[in-house]
Amino acid sequence: MRILIAVIFSLAAQAAWALNVVATTSSIGMLAREVGGAAVKVSVLAAPDRDPHMLQAKPSMMRALRDADLVVAVGAELEMGWLPAAISGAANPRILPGQPGYFEAAAQVSLLDAGQAADRAHGDVHPTGNPHVNMDPVRMAAIARALAERMAKLEPAQAAAFRAGAQRFAAAVEQRLPGWQARAAGSPGGVLFHKDGNYLFALLGLPILGYVEPVSGVPPTAAHLNSLTAKLKGERGVILHHAYQPAQGPQMLASRLGWQTAVVPLEPAKEADAAAYFQLIDTWVAALASAKQ
Repeated sequence: MRILIAVIFSLAAQAAWALNVVATTSSIGMLAREVGGAAVKVSVLAAPDRDPHMLQAKPSMMRALRDADLVVAVGAELEMGWLPAAISGAANPRILPGQPGYFEAAAQVSLLDAGQAADRAHGDVHPTGNPHVNMDPVRMAAIARALAERMAKLEPAQAAAFRAGAQRFAAAVEQRLPGWQARAAGSPGGVLFHKDGNYLFALLGLPILGYVEPVSGVPPTAAHLNSLTAKLKGERGVILHHAYQPAQGPQMLASRLGWQTAVVPLEPAKEADAAAYFQLIDTWVAALASAKQ
């Protein structure tokens, strides 16, 4: 009897949503949630406090992917170290690359740094372009529209609702963009640990003054920090990094330059909605604006 009741409740829960969506990161999960609304169930594979470059495929990922109707990845090789293995282990033909159940966000928009040679001497290079599109709300709005069309293909009865969800997100971005740009205007810019804030700096029209990493994915060296110090001495700016990135390099550089450091998130919480994503952008903008003082 208990098993029968559990099955009934499970079927009732499934009837409440049309698509089972698995997103690789919480920003992408947020977007799927905003576009899909009540018609989708969204789960997220990568914890927001972990570097998405450095994860490994886990059985829990494979279990989540096994029943997915749609997997929404960032793409541009961000998840290349773990997502292909997780999809293979899930044995779900609906979500294989090339199938309607596989969607890459980065493939929907133009990318910064595209066309770089795949040379490991230059560090963690993404030849197709910088994958950190979640830091550009305008590109995220374009991705939302493309995602709505993919969801509509999988669930035509909900097409109008999916398109409306994407439009609401795009309208919210358009409403907030002038405020972000105005608040950041006049900031001298900042130093990033990794090339994950590039899209937001470009959107705000601010200069990137350097990177704590000598090349992407390589820990800072004393020689590199010395070079950055010499280059930036007497200038103003702020040093931005994430909680999972080693703080020693940013703190050493800040001490030498007399700058502030700001620990900023790259991803919102796993269950984030658009408001939480916009708060993340607010946090970055506030950190950059603080360098004006």
